[in-house]
Amino acid sequence: MRTRLPRSVSGHDVRTEILEEDRMRKIGFLSLLTMASLLLTVAFPVAAAGPKTPGAPTAPVAAPAPLALIAAAMPERHPHIDEALESMRSAKHQLEIAEHDFQGHRAKAIAHLDRAIHEAEICMSMR
Repeated sequence: MRTRLPRSVSGHDVRTEILEEDRMRKIGFLSLLTMASLLLTVAFPVAAAGPKTPGAPTAPVAAPAPLALIAAAMPERHPHIDEALESMRSAKHQLEIAEHDFQGHRAKAIAHLDRAIHEAEICMSMR
């Protein structure tokens, strides 16, 4: 005759619950390991990329221009203003293709965007 295993509060065999707990513990550990791997990959992209191998020898390059000349020739990049300009131009385009006039408010919004775009372009020309 087969002996019955004791039942837990949930009605499952104790052995089944122990196996389920063990399975959940393994899943938790694997999830933690996966997250740690992703975090390290994102946090250290240079280490993940590996060392650079030197290519074939190239012809000698002329002496580099002084940094002051290069800096004077190229205005400093302003990524936030770049993004704002793109957004304003997109908003202006959306307003221009809108079907309704909204009692003149659409035209006013386009005029305001024109001025804002002009001001942001001035910002981009500054260092």
